[in-house]
Amino acid sequence: MTSDEQWMERALALAEQAEQRGEVPVGAVLVVDGQEIASGFNQSICQHDPTAHAEIIALRQAGQQVENYRLTNTTLYVTLEPCPMCAGAMVHARVGRLVYGASDPRTGAAGSVFQLLKSDQLNHQVEVVGGVKDTECAEQLRRFFRNKREQAKALKKSKQQLSGDD
Repeated sequence: MTSDEQWMERALALAEQAEQRGEVPVGAVLVVDGQEIASGFNQSICQHDPTAHAEIIALRQAGQQVENYRLTNTTLYVTLEPCPMCAGAMVHARVGRLVYGASDPRTGAAGSVFQLLKSDQLNHQVEVVGGVKDTECAEQLRRFFRNKREQAKALKKSKQQLSGDD
């Protein structure tokens, strides 16, 4: 197993923590010189904060840890391709490398929908490696949303039965 795969395993474990809290299961780990300096998982729902994505939490934590908002020579491992907000934060922080698992065909900003991380119109480009443990990352997300749909369907059916709308 490569170190990229090992770090993605760590990100998957963080995503599981998000899922246990009812959050979309996305986890992120920021690494420099083979050492974890920060991590995060989605917390937008529980924090009532649209910016509380796994990547943003990890970047904030890292900035505090190194006492600098520039995070050069770091690698960010994340289970889902970053959205435009997270990609912009990575460019601003000067993250050196992104490794992500599952692609995001709806809002992915590392090449699926947008290409913010390698844009020569911006002042920094991030090296991007996608698809690391993509099957596991995508399955975790599919399972989460399938369970959410099943729960919503069961709740709707329960409400119909209670109201006698069968």
